[in-house]
This record gives sequence, C-alpha cells and structure tokens, in this order.
Amino acid sequence: MSAKRMNVRLGHRVTVAGRVRAPGPVTAALQVRRGSHWATLDRDRTGASGRYLLRDRVRRTMSTRARVRLSDGTTRSLGRLNVYRYANASWYGPGLYGNRLGCGGTLTTGSMGVAHKSLPCGTKITLRKGRRVVRVRVIDRGPYVYGREFDLTAATAQRLGFSGHGAIQVAN
Repeated sequence: MSAKRMNVRLGHRVTVAGRVRAPGPVTAALQVRRGSHWATLDRDRTGASGRYLLRDRVRRTMSTRARVRLSDGTTRSLGRLNVYRYANASWYGPGLYGNRLGCGGTLTTGSMGVAHKSLPCGTKITLRKGRRVVRVRVIDRGPYVYGREFDLTAATAQRLGFSGHGAIQVAN
C-alpha cells in the first residue's frame, strides 16, 4: 500500500492506493468486516503498472477492520477503518467515585468508558479528539444535560485530552 486514508468523516471518502507486482491484470477489492462476513466497498482492476485506487464515500458511522483482497486470493490487512461523526460530550468523575454504574460495576478513577442514554450496555465506541483515539464501551446511562450525547469518564477524558464540554468525533 502506498497510501491509505482510514480515519474519515461521515460523508467523505475512504481511499486506498497501492501497487501489485503481478504478471497480469489483477482485481483489487476494498473490504470491511460486517458481522461474520466481509463486505466489498469498491473494486479496481490494475493496469500495466500494477497500480490500483480504491475509494468509497461512506454514509454511515463505523469502526471495523478493513482489508484489500486481490483476485489471486491474497489479502492485505489495512487495520481499522473509522468513520466519524461529531457529537457533543462532557465528562464526569470526581465526587461520583464509588457510585454504581448504570450497566453494573462501580465508578473508579481508572474506569474507562462512556455514558449514553440509549446505546446498549457494552457497545464499543471509538472516540477521537485531535490525533488521540480511544476505543471504550458504554458503561453507564446519561448524560442528563440537554444537548449532550455522551458523558466520558474522567479516565477516558484524560486519555483523549478532553476537558469541559464540547464536540468530539464518534464512531460505533
């Protein structure tokens, strides 16, 4: 792979460019993991130079594994594809340590997770603030302030470099 763009805002394009050293034309496919199978987002046939360009405009948030599959049967892992949207968030913690969480367990200084009103407990969420990315689970219910979608635990907010309240990028 010569270039790949794997952290993408919702509605923008994921792009993977590469080159194959094969004697003839090869078909390359960009695939993402959906449940128990691989779904193809785009295909490209290599030319005489062996180069391919795979792109797709993503229209839903996701955080999933991605790969390039070649027609000769080989695959190349690309890592994780994160398609983000913006959401308002705040954080909580001090003064609440020792209290029970809505999804079971107790809030501690090292608890990594988020509170959300409707996502099922245990749902994995990928959060991004600047260049920092953290993947956590829904561990509590909330927030109970109008206009905010997520409450980050103090440990999660610290890992992201997030303070106060504001916009973060979210993929689930």
